[in-house]
Amino acid sequence: MRCVVFGATGYIGGRLVPELLRAGHSVRVLARTPGKLAEAPWRDRVEVVEGEVTSPGAVRTALAGTDVLYYLVHSLTRADFDTVDRDAATLVAAEAAHAGLTRIVYLGGITPRGQRLSRHLASRAEVGEILSSGPVPALVLQAAVIIGSGSASFEMLRYLTERLPIMVTPRWVRNAIQPIAVRDVLYYLTEAAKLPSGAGGTFDIGGPDVLTYAQMMRGYARVAQLPRRVIVPVPVLTPWLSAQWVNLVTPVPRAIAVPLMESLINEVVCRDHAIATVIPDPPAGLTGYQRAVELALQRTRALDVPTRWSDADRPGMPSDPLPTDPAWSGGSLYRDVQVRYTTADPMTLWQVIEAIGGEHGWYSFPLAWSLRGWIDRLAGGVGLRRGRRDPHRLREGEALDWWRVELLERPTRLRLRAEMRVPGRAWLELSVEPRGKGAVYRQCALFEPHGLAGHLYWKAIAPFHVFVFGGMARNITGAAEQFRVE
Repeated sequence: MRCVVFGATGYIGGRLVPELLRAGHSVRVLARTPGKLAEAPWRDRVEVVEGEVTSPGAVRTALAGTDVLYYLVHSLTRADFDTVDRDAATLVAAEAAHAGLTRIVYLGGITPRGQRLSRHLASRAEVGEILSSGPVPALVLQAAVIIGSGSASFEMLRYLTERLPIMVTPRWVRNAIQPIAVRDVLYYLTEAAKLPSGAGGTFDIGGPDVLTYAQMMRGYARVAQLPRRVIVPVPVLTPWLSAQWVNLVTPVPRAIAVPLMESLINEVVCRDHAIATVIPDPPAGLTGYQRAVELALQRTRALDVPTRWSDADRPGMPSDPLPTDPAWSGGSLYRDVQVRYTTADPMTLWQVIEAIGGEHGWYSFPLAWSLRGWIDRLAGGVGLRRGRRDPHRLREGEALDWWRVELLERPTRLRLRAEMRVPGRAWLELSVEPRGKGAVYRQCALFEPHGLAGHLYWKAIAPFHVFVFGGMARNITGAAEQFRVE
């Protein structure tokens, strides 16, 4: 079957593509930033079309000559996400009809009847209705909380449970939820490509266990061998207030935490198991909650997390593109450049550079980095808690603390763009150049200010650059030399 995946740089899409290839399907993907797929182990086995889901030309090119479309995109981090998703779904449904596709497969959220839906769930339901209303048969799969290493829901659950032995929580922690393991979600999605022509409909999918969120946290604590968690529900914590707490305690930023928290006010339980009439249960049966947590923790602890929620391709990033000297015009561009010669060989220096961030830190003034991370969290930003996917190797497009890997030219250049809350756009570029028996390390911090606030921000922090950026350059080259000696 000829499949096309919209959302291949996202959490589910990035895991679905290899499953489709393993099942013998040909795969094409639409990606706003194809470079993000450069490190994907399946990159050479798929066709990549560059473009956005809101671009008629790109969508038309991506759909041409395909049979099944997997629609796995959403704009959750945007304030107008429901409008953007509505327009994109309308465009895709029309183009799918023109292209003569046999099926659209969409993954949305369970929408309980008789309850007022959160804005997030209402938008997910609307997208499903738009895709189903066209002439192309649509299979809409609706899931509640997805349990898997790297998923936003799992990370939120993990951090809350591990960091808070005593929790004062909203009343919704007693609401019923039917979580599903990511492996079962991928099973349903993959099997959807095999359905006979014309098969479609809307189906809830879930695991075998129906739990409250409190039971899920206590269940996680048991699997992780933590002491029993004390959970005290109170009536005064609104979803919005809860999201602010999640923003501080977990790596999930406020922009994502708010809609997730608002969705938890709804009880999300499968209405039936009618999906079994279309797609039978997995051969080994559906994965129970405890087993799903065990598998997710195993992958997390083994640093074997192929995709994470934070790596999704998000339109409208604040630092895109880099204002290079020849192409950039107008305004001011501040920079801090540090250049140092080191006796370390270029490859050793590069290994230190590529391992930067996460548990390895940023090689200078740890208190200042930590404080800046907390300030960013308080402002609703991502802070430093996103960490790294892998302790030694990076992928273009993935999150790295409050940065995102914008360019990776191994083993010579790494460029990061900032996703922290700043009045402007910022980048940090680290590069290696062989020189004699050693190497030259070059470090360049760039900042494009927005308005007076941006200029004042740069001038306020400029006196600290000698400690932060200067110390960073010294310590990175020093670490490379020490590594070489040992």
